[in-house]
Amino acid sequence: MAFFFNRGRSRQPADVVRSTKELLLRVQEAPNTPKADEELAKQLGQMKVIVQGTQDPELFSGLVWSGLDWNAWLTMASRFRDQHIPDQVHALIQATLQEDLLYDLSRSIHLLPFEARKDTQTIFSHILRFRPTSYAPDKDPPVISYIVHHRPEILIELCRGYTHSQSAMPCGVILREALKFDVVTAVILYDQSQEGEAAVRLSELKPNAPQNGNGVFWNFFEWIDKGNFEVSADAFTTFREILTRHKSLVTAYLASNFELFFGRFNTILVQSDSYVTKRQSIKLLGEILLDRANYNVMMAYVESGENLKLCMKLLRDDRKMVQYEGFHVFKVFVANPNKSVAVQRILINNRDRLLRFLPKFLEDRTDDDQFTDEKSFLVRQIEVLPKEPVDRSRPSREAQSGVNTAAVV
Repeated sequence: MAFFFNRGRSRQPADVVRSTKELLLRVQEAPNTPKADEELAKQLGQMKVIVQGTQDPELFSGLVWSGLDWNAWLTMASRFRDQHIPDQVHALIQATLQEDLLYDLSRSIHLLPFEARKDTQTIFSHILRFRPTSYAPDKDPPVISYIVHHRPEILIELCRGYTHSQSAMPCGVILREALKFDVVTAVILYDQSQEGEAAVRLSELKPNAPQNGNGVFWNFFEWIDKGNFEVSADAFTTFREILTRHKSLVTAYLASNFELFFGRFNTILVQSDSYVTKRQSIKLLGEILLDRANYNVMMAYVESGENLKLCMKLLRDDRKMVQYEGFHVFKVFVANPNKSVAVQRILINNRDRLLRFLPKFLEDRTDDDQFTDEKSFLVRQIEVLPKEPVDRSRPSREAQSGVNTAAVV
């Protein structure tokens, strides 16, 4: 086995990064070139070994065989790895940022062979969460800070990975790793750049300015509704992560973009032709409205007569799970003690029909006591509605949307 240990020292991380960059440019210029694809896959494989370490002693070719027995050599190899891997990763990251390799990878993942895409996903995920030994644990990892302040285009290109089925899943995994940090969510929400334009830097964000509906975040509606099953499912998972992880940030965003967001959400997702998209979207809508952080957003949503009509339509859907998820949104309208005149009028006009409908609604859910109790509660609320709508507007409610933006922010 001596030949394992007589090789030259391993290539330096900077050399691996430069080689990867050169090969990636070749693949971009001439896709589907087997030789270039193979060489690029090897370089990405080496980068993966550096960022995640390895259990393979053969790859520690800098160690010298000195007559130790095999177990002693493994112990030495392990110590070598523990001491040198952080330095190697740090050097690799420095070279990667210097060569702007993360941006090139983010916009070219769909061109890579399958295994190379998986390796790229691993490389990204490790680099994004890497912290040097002396780094303060309460600070964002250095690469995250670098991206949001200097190269947010990386995040935008990762989102645009959903335009290709080959890159949807690896880009989704990378994005969800990055979205653990609120600064990443902020950039994706507030960026309004178009293809070929510079993305918004963190220092340039204007949280109170309404969006125009053309930024990368708004593309998720189309990727979820129009993509094939794999693209749609992964895009929805990322979309949900954006809207539920960092609550205070998202609450302020929804307050500033209430009409635009829920207009698209209701039209494109809740009324999607895809059963999976429709069901998941109604469930997500219920989660957003029932989250305490979104109280003012919920109150604005349930003041709309049109939103109530949509929910009542869901109750009569052909599919029981759509009916069930729709019920959890409908109950918010009925349980609201400060119903708008529009909502009261719809409920009063449909009182008799609702009182006949609700007791028989999903009556086969006999083992769900909470659901049964909620139905009974809604029936009582509908029974005690006045004969005519009563204006119960809150003095602090804004005239148009009903959102107290200052309180939400």
